[in-house]
Amino acid sequence: MPKILSEPLPFDEAIEYFEDRVPMKPSAYNSLANEYKTKAFTVSGYTSLTILNKFKDSLKKALKEGLTKDDFKKEINGFLKKKGYDGLTPYQADNIFRTNIQTAYSVGHYRRMTDPDVINRRPYWQYDSVHDEQTRDIHRGLDGKTFPADHPFWDTYYPPNGFRCRCGVRTLSERQVNQRNIKIETEIPQYVEARGRLVKVEPDPNFDANPAKRAWEPDISKFPKGLKELFEERQNNR
Repeated sequence: MPKILSEPLPFDEAIEYFEDRVPMKPSAYNSLANEYKTKAFTVSGYTSLTILNKFKDSLKKALKEGLTKDDFKKEINGFLKKKGYDGLTPYQADNIFRTNIQTAYSVGHYRRMTDPDVINRRPYWQYDSVHDEQTRDIHRGLDGKTFPADHPFWDTYYPPNGFRCRCGVRTLSERQVNQRNIKIETEIPQYVEARGRLVKVEPDPNFDANPAKRAWEPDISKFPKGLKELFEERQNNR
């Protein structure tokens, strides 16, 4: 008889990605090219590495234990107040939690979806956005767009595609594409329709690179000096 698990299983690929991110002060983080920001971690408004490490540890704990945004907010606000800082507002907590957790999960899914066996069986990827009042028009317009898994579209528009983005990607087999009469896109659209109007397709600032692709193909020798030194220091202290 199969064993029924009462506890959630940790998403190892997401955790591994998040553990590899190096805490940096915002000024140093902002000086990095976008392609390197996926290997760094920062929180706007905080310059203390002690505080930044606590943010990272709390988010990592949430990933490992399946904790909620409210759990994260309660833990980090207790720590901040002990250190003499104001606690996070609900918006700040939601932005920090959702953006970081969603990015980690997206990277984990990317690693699984690009497994050769999976690509073989499910060679098409479909953009999947949430349809509610909070959804950005561009993301709403991209919903359902389907490209081959190796199409350049995913180099820029693999989610998350902005702060608090909730978009995802679903894989499709050749059979599913044919049965559902799904159009396979060949070119990245310049405009999409959303809420009855045309919207220009362009990435949000700092979200114009695939975090998963950058994360799983790092070349440390090409890292900027500051990031390389911090990355090597963290690796040596593990």
